[in-house]
Amino acid sequence: MPQFVHRIAKYDPDHRDERGHYTGAEDTVSDHGPVEEAYLTAVAAFAEAAGIDQLEIREPQIGGFVHFGLEPPVDGYGLADLFPAGQAGFHDGALVPIAVGLELVRSMLRDNGAWCRLEAEGAFTVHVGRDQYLYIGSDLPCETALARTRALGLFPERIGASPYDFAPDDAAYVQRPADADFWALLHWTVSCHRAVFLEEVFAANASRWHRLTRDNIETVRSQLAPRSRLAVWPDLLTDIDKAVAALPDEGLVEIVREDEDGQITSTVVDETQFEAATSQLVGARSAGVVSMYAGEDLPLFTAVLPDSDGVLRARWQTEPTPGDRDWAFLKTLRRGQFVTGTVTTIATFGVTFVDIGGFTAMINIPELSWRPFDHPSDVISVGQEVTAEVLGVDMTRERVSLSLRAVQGDPWRTVGRGTDDERNPAPPPRSSPTEACE
Repeated sequence: MPQFVHRIAKYDPDHRDERGHYTGAEDTVSDHGPVEEAYLTAVAAFAEAAGIDQLEIREPQIGGFVHFGLEPPVDGYGLADLFPAGQAGFHDGALVPIAVGLELVRSMLRDNGAWCRLEAEGAFTVHVGRDQYLYIGSDLPCETALARTRALGLFPERIGASPYDFAPDDAAYVQRPADADFWALLHWTVSCHRAVFLEEVFAANASRWHRLTRDNIETVRSQLAPRSRLAVWPDLLTDIDKAVAALPDEGLVEIVREDEDGQITSTVVDETQFEAATSQLVGARSAGVVSMYAGEDLPLFTAVLPDSDGVLRARWQTEPTPGDRDWAFLKTLRRGQFVTGTVTTIATFGVTFVDIGGFTAMINIPELSWRPFDHPSDVISVGQEVTAEVLGVDMTRERVSLSLRAVQGDPWRTVGRGTDDERNPAPPPRSSPTEACE
């Protein structure tokens, strides 16, 4: 974080009570006039003093929960004409010149419904908070900018850190990137299900939906906004009555609708809007209902787009799904590694399933033992704890193959070698992974 952080406001610090509450006459909304221009001039002065000529948009948010409600909502959230590509241009990592950055600050001061952090390589930050408080951080003291800010009639105060500095939801969570493994899994999922839906969240509370088939995955991929959060959902319901029946009695949901021409739109509604929203599903090709509450209606798996160099720089996180947790576990496994687990099932077709840390791995019949046997139950039993070697990890099909015999001594190595070899058997050879099913 920048070393020099200042809180800047139109409120005189002398007009505060002992609890720090402002007691003066200044309004907490923008005047859309000279005071607002003073804020923007102050931001420009700090940027010039710090040698900053462009800003990076971080963690953009649109509408809904970022609207403080102090001013009436504005069509377009104050982003109109700022991005040639439309709202999708308001994405994490987008670089904008200072002039556009100032217009974003103006939109946030006016509480238009769009919000973001503005940064420059971690050396310069601009945050707009509630009640017309502005937080500017810089690696340089920017004394000329401070003087300019005071001359504008604003009050800068040195503080330790901005209250709007980024903090992850879960610092220990490892975010899945939309890398080659992700796209291979998505291709395989589409081939199994024939079609799935991809939700592209390019800013908080702003998303686009895509129906993926074998023929269009790469086309959709090429058009995704940088650093988007991606969620893969099962195909929508073509039975609209069933989709409507999936509505809860109350709560906040997102209704996804696919028109006959393939156009996909979504609307977030609560129980007071259910009737109007469902009436709009008449004539839809397909539809679905997704709960907006954490832990409900989770997608199949999620990811965040890395930058073009493959590095994941987006700091926001997706809500982890069981599929994401499996991915995180599989990333810890390597061929030749030894794992311990519990036998859960001996299938009739001969594959033994073993729980290794909450993930089900499999042992094929040839990998159970060097010695001949009539049935897997002659070698192993349900509930037995075993140690096995990892033969292979298939990230696409999310499969792990194990070998129990790899941890046993190969009896054929001791045949005819005499007592010295019997006392010092050679290490077992690596076995090749075998597929349990296609």
